[in-house]
Amino acid sequence: VQLQASGGGLVQPGGSLRLSCAASGFTSVHHAISWFRQVPGKEREGVSCISPYDASTYYADSVKGRFTISRDNAKNTVYLQMNSLKPEDTAIYYCARKSRCTASINDYWGQGTEVTVSS
Repeated sequence: VQLQASGGGLVQPGGSLRLSCAASGFTSVHHAISWFRQVPGKEREGVSCISPYDASTYYADSVKGRFTISRDNAKNTVYLQMNSLKPEDTAIYYCARKSRCTASINDYWGQGTEVTVSS
């Protein structure tokens, strides 16, 4: 089982990025996939989650209306479209697998992709 996060980079405030979380070794539609972010020295923050099967979505208040999580089942990949980015969105973003979005335990994590929002 592996999760490969990618798509991070440097973007100006107000810009957009799309992060990808490519799953291998399992079928991602059977699991919830979450995005988290962490700034060094600060607590990890849950950003978004997409449920298995019905694709219900959840967002932190800090990103609601700006970020969109989605799945491409054919590619076994989950995306996080991030629009109207702010400097406070700067962090390392991780994807993780769990049984459902309300579960507390993530059993597999991707390696992280760095997002920097700066002018």
